[in-house]
Amino acid sequence: MIFNCQILFNHANCLNNKKAFVNICRLCVDSCPHQAISLYFELDAKRCTECGICMAVCPSDGFVYRDFDKLYEYLRTSEKIVLNCPQAIPAGYEIPCLGILDRDLWMTLMLRAREKELTIYTGVCADCPDKKACGMSVQTFKEIHNTWQDHPPLRIKVAPDNGNNETVIQETLSAQLQNEKKSWRDSGREKFEAILPGITAGEAYLIAKTRQFLGETWKSQESAVKALPIPALNVSESCTNCGECPEICPQGALTKEENREQLTLIYEPMKCTRCQRCVSICRSKALKMEIKSLSYRLLTGKILLYQGKRRFCSRCGKQVFDGLEPPLCMACVMSDPNEVLYSE
Repeated sequence: MIFNCQILFNHANCLNNKKAFVNICRLCVDSCPHQAISLYFELDAKRCTECGICMAVCPSDGFVYRDFDKLYEYLRTSEKIVLNCPQAIPAGYEIPCLGILDRDLWMTLMLRAREKELTIYTGVCADCPDKKACGMSVQTFKEIHNTWQDHPPLRIKVAPDNGNNETVIQETLSAQLQNEKKSWRDSGREKFEAILPGITAGEAYLIAKTRQFLGETWKSQESAVKALPIPALNVSESCTNCGECPEICPQGALTKEENREQLTLIYEPMKCTRCQRCVSICRSKALKMEIKSLSYRLLTGKILLYQGKRRFCSRCGKQVFDGLEPPLCMACVMSDPNEVLYSE
């Protein structure tokens, strides 16, 4: 636990701790531009710049900003939304960097922009030590834009804090907000040591905060926004009905109903972290993640993803998972390999 940093490692939320897997998730370790996260997921406060990249890439809030709820409350209740990074003019609610904005949070901002004016002020990202975090976030924004081209527009302005921006600041903030506003880093540090650190770090929840924000925001606009481009799981006809993929899902987003004759896969996109463990273990390469146009009902509900008949060895009756014709298990193939015919 780091006591002078607003980013916490939530042990209970980390996918590695939810369900063991041969390939350990280390997106946070590999993405950190400052090598501030060890292989044991310990955060080095001297190296960490709080750029937020570890939170954006973590699929399950293993690393999390402890005041995310306050940010969402600001987005929900403010008549005009103004965000700024620490390098920009202090014109609104300070976030550490655009790096904190993952796909779900970007889409939440776009939905909010339907209802109210939304502006993001940044510094000169190319000159910032956290430019990698910003670059990844901008790439995510572009990917969303390419699949949702009629999304509500966001105003992103480069306005570095050079000490000569009083006019812009006064146009953006009321005097009351200016007096009460505290920076993203400073607001939490004043109270951080007074709070038991285990309360936040030990809080376990199934669905990441930004996914929750997206769901709550979209629910209020469901009648106006019929569908959104959402990465979701797809199963092809090459599925062999082995039923292994649900067993490895750390979220319970992919479940199965089965009997001797049939396998049914049920998918819940809201729970899915897109970790792609199921994709990686699929021997038939039948699973992949694709951008799909989902309604709110499909995002938050259960989808019948696949239903297929199981195949059994024509000799001994054991279940088989390959394309041999006639269907034969390995033991029967080895007993008389000359009779095996492969399907095209």
